[in-house]
Amino acid sequence: MEIVKNRNIYFAVAAILMIVSLGAIVLYGLKLGIDYTGGSILEIEYSITRPDRQVIESATTEKGIEGATVQPTGDAGFLIRTRTLTEVEHQALLSSIVAASGEGNVKELRFDTIGPTIGRELKQKSLTAIAIAVIAILCYIAFAFRKVSYKISSWVYAGAAIIALAHDILIPTGVFAVLGHFYGVEIDVLFVSALLTVLGFSIHDTIVVFDRVRENLLRYPSLAFDAVVERSIKETIARSINTSLTTVLVLVAVFFFGGSTVKYFSLALILGISFGTYSSIFVASPLLVTWMTWKQRRSS
Repeated sequence: MEIVKNRNIYFAVAAILMIVSLGAIVLYGLKLGIDYTGGSILEIEYSITRPDRQVIESATTEKGIEGATVQPTGDAGFLIRTRTLTEVEHQALLSSIVAASGEGNVKELRFDTIGPTIGRELKQKSLTAIAIAVIAILCYIAFAFRKVSYKISSWVYAGAAIIALAHDILIPTGVFAVLGHFYGVEIDVLFVSALLTVLGFSIHDTIVVFDRVRENLLRYPSLAFDAVVERSIKETIARSINTSLTTVLVLVAVFFFGGSTVKYFSLALILGISFGTYSSIFVASPLLVTWMTWKQRRSS
């Protein structure tokens, strides 16, 4: 399999996925959770039988709580998201649910309330954290690969890595935009934590390939640049796939057997790590060759 030679095919696949994901984000938007919008969330679990969702919706309406969303969790629970509730309203809602479901059948697992001011602050801090992480990665790679800049500028390595990271972040975000529109899946702090984790995991995978490129440039100075990149990819591809596969297998287990609170956190990681492996092998490193080819044509 000639990866560098067929790089335009892999670029096209990555570009299509990114465009579709961006389209989903623009078309559907992101359904923000109470971490960012403010509000209350009540999680309950049934010990005997879980009633229909309409029973819970009727209980919220009876207490004057309009616009609540009720989402089944697991086999026996519900997540109820509402406007910000006072403690009196919280207890009244819980009592209404107990009355509609039967005494001793309902257990409250958690009740959290976040104000809109805190939500806006969390949103700002989340975006700041992602921006700082990307800038730090850019500067680190440019510094780390400065010794092989005689072939290609170390800033090109950094730029290729950032493009790959954009691919790895954009696709999971697009998937969650679709899930939010059709299934009510919300973006919360755990999702942002997953994106930051993907940034770290993906850049680590990319740097492994880049580092082998750096070693082979010094080891085979007479070899053409595209041949060095192809050789480096093939020397590291098995390691990249095996490392990602073992991680994804664990996350799949968490997705299916873990609790509702980490279900979509694990899904975001599965998507990010899977597409991150693709970008490290088929996007980031071949981009170096494309840049070198363009540079040579421009100078000739």
